Amino acid sequence: MARSKQPHVSETPATAWLRARGVAFDEYSYEWVEHGGAPHSAQVLGLDPFSVVKTLVMEDERGKPLLVLMHGNRTVSTKNLARQIGAKSVAPCKPEVASRHSGYLVGGTSPFGTRRAMPVYIEETILSLPRIAINGGRRGYLVGLDPQVCVQGLDAQPVRCALADDEG
Repeated sequence: MARSKQPHVSETPATAWLRARGVAFDEYSYEWVEHGGAPHSAQVLGLDPFSVVKTLVMEDERGKPLLVLMHGNRTVSTKNLARQIGAKSVAPCKPEVASRHSGYLVGGTSPFGTRRAMPVYIEETILSLPRIAINGGRRGYLVGLDPQVCVQGLDAQPVRCALADDEG
């Protein structure tokens, strides 16, 4: 399937957040599939999976939620992340807990316009990319933008916690 830029998809809390801040972004729609994730969206849109960024809702040992922005073809080393943010441990939230924190369905989680404010951590190598595609607040919908928006608008803190998918 060819890369498709849609003229406009109905507003989400994420796109409202971006528009309110004057952030320019492209919109990409695709057919969402269960367990497809960033590799699927990258493939159907013709994007490099390294530049498709997934938004993961995690929590520390006290149950405090946080967001992690990671390359679509990389896995988070929760051990490395915990050490860098001063937590004893970090683990992914259960889907229903993640949705409660973010206000989004899992598979449609955006770091922009979340239900509650949470600290945001971004794999620092994402910041060297000229553009990223990240969830726009709905399953099957990505927005393309400058990754610096994550630092400037979300106060995302750079971390080094990426594992290649084959590192486990």
